[in-house]
Amino acid sequence: MEIDRTYLTDLVNIKMPYGKYKDVVLCDLPISYLEWFNRNSFPKGKLGMLLETMYEIKMNGLDYLLTPLKKY
Repeated sequence: MEIDRTYLTDLVNIKMPYGKYKDVVLCDLPISYLEWFNRNSFPKGKLGMLLETMYEIKMNGLDYLLTPLKKY
């Protein structure tokens, strides 16, 4: 299986396109928002996959892994 190398960089570059946290970078979304999606279903497509991945990363305390990828 080929790993998409841009997947993790998408988490630190793509902004939430709608909702309460519109224009917030996905890696900066609060866990409570990601938990809401987990309870109510993630959106379809790439955005949903990214949000679900970010949820898993935060739930497992691994968000520090994204720090080197962030552009300050």
